[in-house]
Parts: sequence; C-alpha cells; structure tokens
Amino acid sequence: MFDESLLLSELEFKAVRSSGAGGQHVNKVSSKVVLSFDLINSQVFKDEQKERLLTNLKNRLTSNGILILQSDESRSQHKNKETVIKRFVEIINGGLKVAKKRKKTAVPKAVKLKRLSKKRQQSDKKANRKPPELP
Repeated sequence: MFDESLLLSELEFKAVRSSGAGGQHVNKVSSKVVLSFDLINSQVFKDEQKERLLTNLKNRLTSNGILILQSDESRSQHKNKETVIKRFVEIINGGLKVAKKRKKTAVPKAVKLKRLSKKRQQSDKKANRKPPELP
C-alpha cells in the first residue's frame, strides 16, 4: 500500500513541555511530543489514496491538510515519540480502508407476520378494556 519508512521520514516532531503533575521536573524537561504530517504535500501516497485520506480524516486535519497528533502519556520523550508514531500509523491505515458496501436485504415474511400478530393482540387487549355496548 505505502512505504512506511518513507512515510516516517516525512513526519515532523517537536518536543514541548508537558503539563500536569511532576513537580519541578516538568518545568525543565520537554517530554511531550507533537507530530505533524502534511498530507497534501506528501510524496508517499497516490492521488486516489490522498483523496480517500482527506475524506476519511477530514475531522482530524487542519484547514491546510496537516494532521497533528500529540502524546504526553509518559515522562520519557522517547516513549511518547513511539506512542505517537504508533497512533499515527494506525490512523493512516484506518483512513485508507475502503468501507464495504451495504447489501440491501428484504424484511423476512415471518418477521412481518409476527409484528402484525403482536399488533392485533395489543389492539384486542385495548378493545377489551372498553365497557360493553348495551342495546
């Protein structure tokens, strides 16, 4: 489908200071990793693959067609980088999948008959609650 090593060479990484607990260590270490990938200018994918990715990932892309992911799960910058790369590859693979076409099926006759008999039972139950008509 695509060359993963070439794809990974197109990624841009930036290390940023992470928020959250960690005391003074948080204030001096940039452990959060931000990954950005320019889908529109990528050389890895063919035009049809780019179109599929643009439509399937439109909620995740910026207006310029850039995918931005970040990870600050670990205190280690290397672990965060591995995590964000793994998530990126999963997202790209998911975006390239073609959805199966839905096969139209008819409602079985037995299901229709069962629904109508239940409807009749309910109607009879309600009709029996009315007072009888006197001549």
